[in-house]
Amino acid sequence: MSLEARLDEARVVAESVAEAVLPLVALFLVFQALLLRLPRRSVLDIMIGTLISGAGLFLFLLGVEIVLMPVGRAIGEALGALHYKWLLAPIGLFLGFVTTWSEPAVRIFADQVEEASSGSISARTVLYTICIGVAASVALGLLRIAYGLPLLYLVAPGYALVIVIMWLCEKDFVAIAVDAGGVATGPMANTFLLALALGAAASTNRGDMIVEGLGLVSLIALAPVLSVMTLGLLIRWAKRRQE
Repeated sequence: MSLEARLDEARVVAESVAEAVLPLVALFLVFQALLLRLPRRSVLDIMIGTLISGAGLFLFLLGVEIVLMPVGRAIGEALGALHYKWLLAPIGLFLGFVTTWSEPAVRIFADQVEEASSGSISARTVLYTICIGVAASVALGLLRIAYGLPLLYLVAPGYALVIVIMWLCEKDFVAIAVDAGGVATGPMANTFLLALALGAAASTNRGDMIVEGLGLVSLIALAPVLSVMTLGLLIRWAKRRQE
């Protein structure tokens, strides 16, 4: 890609970051003028932090456009062309686990769960549970693409199982599980893993790439809900056995 194209790509990303950050800055300034009345030093710290966050978001999104999405697409095309389709399952397990492990939102969420529960639910337990759930969903999603299974065959039973487990598991884990589904579909899942699925769908040459490739993020959102509530169900059974 030429330097001019790179610069144009950077300009588009910068405009997207500005559209996301500037309204928040304006809202803060309105609250500062009307309600907060924070000291000048605090306002300066907030502005500096916002600038750093915006710069980090710009660099991340630019890296996504330059590296993560093209690499994910290329890996997906290579996987979709494999002769032994069952190999997509272990590869999907690995890629789903490590991608979720590196997801910043998941780590922040796990820390918040540990803090809110006063340490009774450890951050590492939540992190591993979410990663295992997403790993399983990515493996299933790639197999669905490889064998041409309808997305409804996975999503409908999955949510039916969620409703059943919801009534059985520890109630604390229901709220945690629902939020876990949201944080798992963060920037890594929506860039690398989605591009991976689209690349795998493109290599199958079965039909519409949109129908075949999209839908993986819905499975990623469903998987942590199931895995975290299953953890709550196991903990409830363990407590009953101790009693």
